[in-house]
Amino acid sequence: MQLFTFGINHQTAPLSVREQIAFNPEAMEPALHDLVEQGSAKEATILSTCNRTELYCSTQEPERIVNWLAHYHQMESREIEPYLYTLTRDEAVKHAFRVASGLDSMVLGEPQILGQMKQAVRYAEQAGTLGFLLHKLFQRTFSVAKDVRTQTEIGANLVSMAAAAVKLAERIFPSIAEQRVLFIGAGEMIELNAVHFAAKSPKHITIANRTIERAQVLAQRINGHAITLNELPEQLARHDIIVTCTASPLPILGKGMVERALKARKHRPLFIVDLAVPRDVEAEVAELNDVFLYTVDDLADVVKDGLDARQGAVKEAEVIIDSGVVDFIHWMESREVVPTIRALRDHAERQRRHEMEKALHLLAKGESPEKVLEILSNGLTNKFLHAPTHALNQVQANEREAFLDMMHRIYHLNTPE
Repeated sequence: MQLFTFGINHQTAPLSVREQIAFNPEAMEPALHDLVEQGSAKEATILSTCNRTELYCSTQEPERIVNWLAHYHQMESREIEPYLYTLTRDEAVKHAFRVASGLDSMVLGEPQILGQMKQAVRYAEQAGTLGFLLHKLFQRTFSVAKDVRTQTEIGANLVSMAAAAVKLAERIFPSIAEQRVLFIGAGEMIELNAVHFAAKSPKHITIANRTIERAQVLAQRINGHAITLNELPEQLARHDIIVTCTASPLPILGKGMVERALKARKHRPLFIVDLAVPRDVEAEVAELNDVFLYTVDDLADVVKDGLDARQGAVKEAEVIIDSGVVDFIHWMESREVVPTIRALRDHAERQRRHEMEKALHLLAKGESPEKVLEILSNGLTNKFLHAPTHALNQVQANEREAFLDMMHRIYHLNTPE
């Protein structure tokens, strides 16, 4: 089996493509089961975030993974392939290390991706698709990411997606303290945004979520009010700033709903940040007057603030990552000889048992222990040396020098000049 990574990200594919092949959390385990049970991969882990969808696999047939990915999302392979990258072995290992360290993120050095990758591994563990190779890969990945974050300044002067959303809102509204903010969803990304906006002391904060209990937990933390998604049509017009990020496969805010909200607001500006992939807000909403709609890709320029200060840390991080790749590839190569080592030991064990049985038989007949030990040691020596001696006698002239060198290395031989 070989190690592969297949994926698309914010650098290779637009949001309109990324949202088509994203996996929501509820579908993750069934998808992993399907991928492995069909024989496309022996081991598999799926990482799906707003900026990327990646499949880490152990497989002998990489083309089947691409076909599976397209078929699973009811697409043709040709629709995905222009945006897809396929990495194998060294490249796949290095990519995993860079992703976990925040070097491949839209926000250079952002820490959220490490937690998302750990969650992806937990899904694979629960699905039973995280085998020995991928377990070792991610174990090493998290260790390298930790070294990068503790030994470099990669996270210094970091402008997060949440901070970027606040900055954009402040361009529209002179003071967030005078605005009413609505958060749709209650996941990690919404929590981060809620904390950043709450620090600006908005007039009112509302958390809308499918389950009211989870919304209430977050609302209590930031002194907000919790509602269900069913209440959105009536509540939307009461808010000036909306930040949404759910796992819904379909848009939550349609053009008609937003139009009605604008009418009720008498066309006062409505600022919306859609951080979801697939998108929570219909793309047509951006066409409406008095609506300022931003997606994850629109935040790219804002999060570049402070990037120059972190470029020096990137070089240091790459050194740590390259060293980690060398170590992991060495481990992979050592695993490739394990079957041969096991077969060699099994062969030697059979010979040992055979000679041991002969020795016990001689002892039972009354032979002296000294004589039996001599016969046993001679027998073992002859059996262990028979194969290499026979190979030496049979080796062809054009192979003899290399073969002799190998034998000297194996047995640490010193022969007279």
